[in-house]
Amino acid sequence: MLSILKLISFIGLLMTVVPSFLVFSGLMELNFHKTLMLIGTLLWFFTAPFWMNRQEQPQN
Repeated sequence: MLSILKLISFIGLLMTVVPSFLVFSGLMELNFHKTLMLIGTLLWFFTAPFWMNRQEQPQN
């Protein structure tokens, strides 16, 4: 479960960073950029708090 949350978080983080470069290079429209940024931000902020600064439980 923890690895799935990390994966979703990093996808959200990529969705906030990569579209900016695509708009700058002219490969993406600004409105689509804004949509991807919103989705990426929501993904990051709804998944990252569940795994950041948490220590893994030792398995017995």
